Amino acid sequence: MIVDDHDSIRRGVRQLLETTPYYQVVGEAADGRAGLELARETRPDIAILDYSLPELNGLDLSHALKREFPRIEILLYTMHDREEIIMDVLRAGVRGFVLKSDTERHLIAALDALSIRRPYFSGAISDTLLEQFLESKPHPLASSLTHREREVVQQVAEGRINKEIAARLNISIKTVETHRASAMRKLKLRTTADLVRYAVRNQLIQA
Repeated sequence: MIVDDHDSIRRGVRQLLETTPYYQVVGEAADGRAGLELARETRPDIAILDYSLPELNGLDLSHALKREFPRIEILLYTMHDREEIIMDVLRAGVRGFVLKSDTERHLIAALDALSIRRPYFSGAISDTLLEQFLESKPHPLASSLTHREREVVQQVAEGRINKEIAARLNISIKTVETHRASAMRKLKLRTTADLVRYAVRNQLIQA
């Protein structure tokens, strides 16, 4: 399964996989929430995800996929190599990480490794990062948000009002307000504009 909001990326990955007889693309999605629904329909062995996805970002989608399908392998295929992003996705159960700037052989090598349940990280992850993860050092501030709080932050940053967010997440408006206030308190933010800047800076949305 391929989940990326850029048609050209999805097309490129699909064409690459079509040259390998032992992989089959069971579906594509352009946003995180559609990706979760697609996984429920197709039950893929491996999900190739971008990090910056509309509706549900790659980190929260990874959490959701591993929660519903514990045996699914997730490959994050992204342009983002910031340390805190890598650490967060590792904690979410992602076992493959390849940058879009890497050569195609890295993507195939990652899929080959995941298909036999072995992790694969391109040069983006150093020994230091892996050691830091294994030592379980304290999470950065952004990691203090719950998955639901991060979902609400993304929806707010994408320009939706509380009523729309409540309908999309199937929760009450009051609950949206509570999550929104809690997130802003934890992140020490005061305004919606601050929240949007935080979401852009942390790749929850694209500027």
